[in-house]
This record gives sequence, structure tokens and C-alpha cells, in this order.
Amino acid sequence: MTLTPVAFAALPGWNATQPSGALAAFVTSCQRIQYFPPDQSLGGSGTAATLGGNAAAWSNVCAAARGTPLSDDAAARAFFLAQFQPYEVAETGSSAARFTGYYEPEVAGSTTQTDSFQTPLFGLPPDLVSFDLGGFEPSLAGKTAVGRIAGDTVVPYYDRFQIDNGALDGQQLAIAWVADPVDAFFLQIEGSGRIDLPNGDTMRVVYAGKNGRPYVPIGRVMVEQKLLPPDGVSEQSIRAWLEAHPDRARAIMERNPSYVFFKTAPELQSDAGPPGALGVSLTPGRSIAVDRKYLPLGAPVWVDTTDPTTHAPYQRLMVAQDLGAAIQGPLHVDIFFGTGAAAAIPAGAMNAGGKVYVLLPKPAAP
Repeated sequence: MTLTPVAFAALPGWNATQPSGALAAFVTSCQRIQYFPPDQSLGGSGTAATLGGNAAAWSNVCAAARGTPLSDDAAARAFFLAQFQPYEVAETGSSAARFTGYYEPEVAGSTTQTDSFQTPLFGLPPDLVSFDLGGFEPSLAGKTAVGRIAGDTVVPYYDRFQIDNGALDGQQLAIAWVADPVDAFFLQIEGSGRIDLPNGDTMRVVYAGKNGRPYVPIGRVMVEQKLLPPDGVSEQSIRAWLEAHPDRARAIMERNPSYVFFKTAPELQSDAGPPGALGVSLTPGRSIAVDRKYLPLGAPVWVDTTDPTTHAPYQRLMVAQDLGAAIQGPLHVDIFFGTGAAAAIPAGAMNAGGKVYVLLPKPAAP
């Protein structure tokens, strides 16, 4: 990754933006970061790590943000101009970025297995263990392995095929049941969701952990098998094919060995987004997932891409508050679009190019 400093005026669409929404999301991040130890790593590499890679790097700008009116676009613009330096993000000589989308699904379900609800959402298994490989080899610091103890050794945890075929049966791990295996699959892809229960209540389920297996996008598998055209891959097209071919759907979904486990989150307010990796509720149209090996959590990011439904320019300031197994490299950004069916449309259709600019705190004056 290379970062090239640019002026705010060089950010496409900056002069027309309304940055107060991004400021509110940024302050939400600050409310979490302020309780981290000063040396708490937030990610990033190179200049991004130097200027924004730990909690201490954000102390001064967070203090300034808390003193800025949240609903005043002029004040928000002045804050970002005073506190940050934008950098164009590139990799191996290219600044061509890829933007995808995600959302919080809302599906019908039950806390008990019934004739209508047969597909479980599992909680975290007690035999799943994870450990920092850096404790065994310093060069692997920060890399985590996930597995289970079998006798006197640690082996990889069960993959999706094994779990679908009963590897966890009998452990009473289900926290909810849904009607459609495809719904359960996409709940895992998105990492959180809302379960509408028969009594009218809503259960919030959020990410608790995963089995450590690599994430394989089944859209790519379906293109390779000529089940979908290369230019026709979206959540909607994948879901439509799976639901139209129930006899083949499970085998296709099992090509992705990664499996996500959930926990309930009764503390979440109904108007709050799901929690991201930073530990704060995500804001539709303002929160993004990034690869923290390159860009630090908490950093404002200027997005220059195309709206997936109107095809108009989509240029706005967002905040890195989440991670994702499929988000790899400094030029892949995943935009959070919100909750439910309305958010599913742009999130599922989002697959566009553009450019990414990260805003990092200005170095302290000597």
C-alpha cells in the first residue's frame, strides 16, 4: 500500500458534501476508543500505522470532535480540515478500488424448533478454541488460529459441510431457528440480523465467532460453474438461484467452508445498528468495513464510487468501524447500508469501482 497526501479540494465531491453525518459516526467511534489503553492497536500499515495505528493517536482529534456541534455541516467541515490530512490509497501502482455492500437482514424465526422453523442459528461452541500464533512464533504475531482439541492435539474446527451434516448435533447450541437455509446462510455472510419472533418480539443476533476456515465467495463458485454470468453476481441473483434450485443449493453453499456463530444482543436498542468490530453501532451510509492490516479502525475514509441503484456518483465521508472475512487489501471497502429489505437492495447490488482516500490525524507540531 502507498499513501499519497492530497488536498481536501482534490477529493471528488468534497465541496458538495455534508460531513456532519460522518462527524457523528466518528464521535461514536471516539466514545469507544477513549477507553482503550493508549497502545491498543487499531491496525494500519506504514504511514497509516504511524499516524493512526493505536488509540493514543486519536486522543487529540477525538477531544476536538467532542467539542464540535454534530448537526452543523460548516463546523464539521472546519473540524476535518483542521484535524486531518487526506491520503489517496493505492496498491502496486493502482488506485482502482472495489466497493461492495452489506446490511442487517431481518427474517422470521423462533427460539424453538417447529415445523416451520427447522434451520438453526448456532451459538459459539464450547470446544472451539482460538489462540495467537505469535505466542509460538514471533513472526506470526497478530495472526490467530481457530480449532478444537482432539486428544492431545489441536485440529481445524469443523467446516460448513461437517456442521451441516451433524457435527454439532446434540450440543443444544441453537439460539434461534429460521425457516430457510438460504436465510441462515446470508445471516452468516452479513454477520448480524434481526429475528422476528411469532409473539411479535424481535431478537437481535450478532457475530460471536467463526470456525476459522477460509471464506470462499459462492458467487465466484457459481460463475466458475456457469450458473451465473460474470456480470450478474449480486446477493439477489445468488439468492434467486439457490431458492430456485433447492436440490443443489446446499452443495453450493457448502463450497464456502467458513461458518459464523451468533449470540443474542438484548441490550441493543431497536433504532441502533448492529455492532461492528470497533464495538460501536454501525450507521447506515456512514460505516464501512476495511482490512485492518492496511487501514486502521476509527479512521475517516472518503469514498468515491457509484450508487448501485441510481448509478449517480456516490461520494461521501465514512468511518472505518468494521471488518469482514471477505474484505482483503487496502482497496476493498464494504459499505453498510442499514437494516431489512430496503437496505438489502443497494447492499446486494453494490459492486463498483472508484477510489479510496483515508484521513489521518495531522502530526503534532514539534
